[in-house]
Amino acid sequence: MKNHFAENVQITKNEFPFMRKFSLVSIILLGSFTALQAQELFKIPADKPQTRWVSPENPTGEKGQGGKVNKGAKGQAFYIIAPGEKKVIFNVKGAGVVKRIWVSGTIPVDAEQRRSVRLDMFWDDASKAAVSAPIGDFFGEGLGLISSFENDFFASPEGRSYNCTIPMPYRTAARMELTNESTSYVLLWYDVDFLKLEKQADDALYFHAFWSREPRTTLGKDFVILPLVKGKGRYLGSNIGVIANPGYERAWFGEGEIKMYLDGDRSHPSIVGTGTEDYIGSGWGQGKFSGPYHGSLISDDANGLYAFYRFHIADPVYFYSDCQVAIQQIGSANPPLIRDMISHKVPLQPVWYFNSKGMHDVSGDRSKGPEEEGLLDLPGSQSIDWSKIPDTVSMNFYRSDDLSATAYFYLDTPAGVLPGLPSLGLRMKDLKKEVFEKADPAFMGK
Repeated sequence: MKNHFAENVQITKNEFPFMRKFSLVSIILLGSFTALQAQELFKIPADKPQTRWVSPENPTGEKGQGGKVNKGAKGQAFYIIAPGEKKVIFNVKGAGVVKRIWVSGTIPVDAEQRRSVRLDMFWDDASKAAVSAPIGDFFGEGLGLISSFENDFFASPEGRSYNCTIPMPYRTAARMELTNESTSYVLLWYDVDFLKLEKQADDALYFHAFWSREPRTTLGKDFVILPLVKGKGRYLGSNIGVIANPGYERAWFGEGEIKMYLDGDRSHPSIVGTGTEDYIGSGWGQGKFSGPYHGSLISDDANGLYAFYRFHIADPVYFYSDCQVAIQQIGSANPPLIRDMISHKVPLQPVWYFNSKGMHDVSGDRSKGPEEEGLLDLPGSQSIDWSKIPDTVSMNFYRSDDLSATAYFYLDTPAGVLPGLPSLGLRMKDLKKEVFEKADPAFMGK
């Protein structure tokens, strides 16, 4: 559930999410959260921001210009966007902040359109988009799938619409474009809710989003969620999609650690996690769940499909000169399965093993301490003596899967600083066969 008081404090003080924690800490220390929440909700901010919506019924968002078609009788509730057509859905001048975006129509319920329709956002008349992503991935869920969920940034209440409440400030102009690169017509219901300001706060940062995909990650090389960006900003988090290589059969995919390289880190990161499911707040596997800051919306072990997210709201990640974020692609299995995969020439490299000796089993014998061994630190690590490793241990190994991700961040420049959106061919590669024909129909939006 969103904290409406924190949102109001943000408006009153011209703050954005990276400042919310200070307001909340003050309230908790005072011990009067409820009273202050009620007090702030009925106050008008001193700088008198003007509330506006842009929608097909008021395309400019200007005062007194809505509902003019068909004598106001719901004459223009949606747009029709032909294949290949680009539609500007938001175009305003002056200072302001986008507070909410809602989308419905054919896109949320059409698998091809979720990945084929692209969303681009431009701030202050910059020539390069700060946001460029497939629309479905942008709104919080990967793999071209959709489900019912809600977190602090995104929501799809019944799995057939999109909502985004990330604040997006601008100083002189803002523009959003939808490009229909699918093979069918798009019917678009939407609104963009924003505040019109006299002046933007001097310390307000610009919102950016970056999408990427590697159909086969390189063995032993981390998948880059956010390439190196330079400047001052805040990393907000990401949603990640995994299509597991079927060659790994029953092996667990999620042992890879998150890595964040901050302010000059190059060889080694400052921030390192302990495993994929650990990073999104779970442990000992990764089922389906949804929370304010972390969740796993798709967890299909049978078909090797996973879509999950992690947002750094309560635990902010600031950077002052540069930032890069990556995640390892490491799996886990017992030695017999690993040896079998090696015999079938499945790409992998063992890196570590752990003999728990029942430590994770509450009913097991815990009288003996567990054993672990980092195989890459041993001399001659490329040659493993399997006779010395029990078949019952858990062994981690580098693996190669299909990964995609949308990274969200704030930066002190309005123009995009990263490569543009990949081609439609890469975005849609093998999705029909590997995802749409295998996924639970409940995630197809029908």
